[in-house]
Amino acid sequence: MSFKEEINRRKTFGIVSHPDAGKTTLTEKLLLFGGAIQEAGAVKSNKIKKTATSDFMEIEKQRGISVATSVMGFEYKGMKINILDTPGHKDFAEDTYRTLTAVDSVIVVIDVAKGVEEQTEKLVEVCRMRNTPIIVFINKMDREGKEAFDLLDEVEQKLNLSVLPMSWPVGMGRRFQGVYNLHERKLVLFRAHGKQEDSIEITDLNSEELDKQVGDAAAKELREEVKLIREVYPEFEREDYLEAVVSPVFFGSAINNFGIKEMLDVFVDIAPTPLPRQTEEREVDPFEKNMTGFVFKIHANMDPRHRDRIAFMRICSGTFERNTNYLHVRQGKKMKFPNPTTFMASKKSVVDEAYPGDVVGLYDSGNFKIGDTMTEGEELHFKGIPSFSPEQFRYVDNADPMKQKQLQKGLVQLMDEGVAQLFTKEINNRKIIGTVGALQFEVIQYRLKHEYGASCRYEPVHLHKACWVSCDDAVAMREFEKRRKKDLAKDKDGNLVFLAESAWMLKMAQDNHPEVQFHFTSEF
Repeated sequence: MSFKEEINRRKTFGIVSHPDAGKTTLTEKLLLFGGAIQEAGAVKSNKIKKTATSDFMEIEKQRGISVATSVMGFEYKGMKINILDTPGHKDFAEDTYRTLTAVDSVIVVIDVAKGVEEQTEKLVEVCRMRNTPIIVFINKMDREGKEAFDLLDEVEQKLNLSVLPMSWPVGMGRRFQGVYNLHERKLVLFRAHGKQEDSIEITDLNSEELDKQVGDAAAKELREEVKLIREVYPEFEREDYLEAVVSPVFFGSAINNFGIKEMLDVFVDIAPTPLPRQTEEREVDPFEKNMTGFVFKIHANMDPRHRDRIAFMRICSGTFERNTNYLHVRQGKKMKFPNPTTFMASKKSVVDEAYPGDVVGLYDSGNFKIGDTMTEGEELHFKGIPSFSPEQFRYVDNADPMKQKQLQKGLVQLMDEGVAQLFTKEINNRKIIGTVGALQFEVIQYRLKHEYGASCRYEPVHLHKACWVSCDDAVAMREFEKRRKKDLAKDKDGNLVFLAESAWMLKMAQDNHPEVQFHFTSEF
């Protein structure tokens, strides 16, 4: 297969939603269709010890939530599909924001009963900022929930998306009987706990067969609703979707494997192939000959038995080849990778070559940071992969003096993942962990214990904000450092950070030191 054909058969997308909307279950069912797994794991089931394929960290299995982005690939209808399943919980949003830099399109999952929730709004806002094409999947149609038209209005208003239904439900909850595929003009009937293959297809809505299958009332309602849709919504144009002007909407039930195939078939037809990526220097086209890629995620101890640390790199252009020298732009040194891997959640396989759109895992002994670029020699810096200013803070102390080394190593490696940030106070060298959400502290403590054999305890510290500081005037900077010494710390890369105890204190520092710039992301 030619280089161009390889790129054009790749589709890389992320799945995002509020927690519990069914995102991980949907990921599993997509993998089932792709033949990548043989049976789905019940994410919430405590009785059976099966867990979702994409939730591979021990703490995820115990809590029944996703706390780290999983990368999975499978083949479907001749296409290579790469899914990035992201955490829904707001405490892990930073991982999700960064992951969205590595995808070309997104599927947003919405719970039919709860509608559009807060976290979904934030994530869709990030997608809109980047003009990422969005497909909406309204899940759990086998449960009672909001009416379909009301949901479409809610999606339009709260998410600021122009929607276009591509499938339509026949009833919901106990009355849920199936989905009419508006794209292909056929009805697929739902049999509770039945398989998709058992479904009956009806291509003509005026057929008496429809009344026979779903009953007169449901048939009449479906005909009226489809007629209304045809009058209100325009015909689907792929260009509008690719330019993020319109978002196709599908209805279904992920847990029952229903409505997924309709969405997957349309996705394969319409979703974008790898898109150009912006760097500080220029735009990178996927069809360029030279390999470029950037690290958007680092995961320590994917396999605790081997203490492996893996950097996830999105290939942006050219062909990535095993055992080939590439330039690590930030460090200015050449590196080659004997065992680059592709993923099925925690299952890894060595890959000889990868193409734009693919995500490869690079074994890392501490060379990579999030946002690092690899090229064949050109100095490029990919944009839009920030570290956010934390909002929650705790002092972190060693709870076992015999394990100081393990604690140190664990903290360094976990901070490299970008899930939290470590600040060392200038005045007394005390260490402070800053996170976007409180649940992160629990995850860090758990992983230090179980992956590094180190124990830590937290102490409260009253801080409002941590912001990076810079100044062109050396004299003014020295004055600022002298006067504010007790409020200053260094991040793990040695950058100076101002720790403000309150919003008022931050304002005072800004007013008293006008020459100093205060930055709320590390990407300044």
